[in-house]
Amino acid sequence: MPDQLPSSDELWPGWVAGRAAQAVYGKHLERIGQLIPVVLCAHVMDRQGITAAYNAGRQDVVDAQVASLAMECRDDLLEAAVVLDALALCQGNGSYLPRSYQETSTPGPRDVELRTDASDVAGEHTRRDQQHGTRTTGEIPAPLEDGCTDGDRDAVRAYARREWINRQERWPGLWDQGQRSSAVPREYMARGSVPQLLQYKDEL
Repeated sequence: MPDQLPSSDELWPGWVAGRAAQAVYGKHLERIGQLIPVVLCAHVMDRQGITAAYNAGRQDVVDAQVASLAMECRDDLLEAAVVLDALALCQGNGSYLPRSYQETSTPGPRDVELRTDASDVAGEHTRRDQQHGTRTTGEIPAPLEDGCTDGDRDAVRAYARREWINRQERWPGLWDQGQRSSAVPREYMARGSVPQLLQYKDEL
């Protein structure tokens, strides 16, 4: 990890985000940069933990791990959605792949694929909020379905941004410190720092 701290418009030192990402996330862009390794590490450690428990025949641990993932599902979707959204914004605005998408031998443009991935994850976050009533901001847009428009995809990305920024504003400092608080519903709790993740998995 570089010693140099990123400025407010950088995801990482020397990696300046696009103007669209700066305009959308502003002072919260630094937190997006912090989330990138956390989301990746969480994905790897979760899979490793469940796989190790399964191979050891520890169904009780597998069940506990799956239950934990289910409880943290909203955070996982929301954090992954804003990371992908910020990266997509750095590629500029544009079109999406159609839904449903048929794989071909010729891959789509990288920026289009990235925007599509960002909207797909944001769409799943939207679907979950609609099912469980866990929104914290305005109206929930319709979840993505086959035949959805670019406007539909833009809407679910915008909703994920609102929800995430509201979380940052509502509990300032909590997410940077990687702390959990009993005063905050678990639905809105972040996983914390990478070292804490590793320690948590070692304790299971």
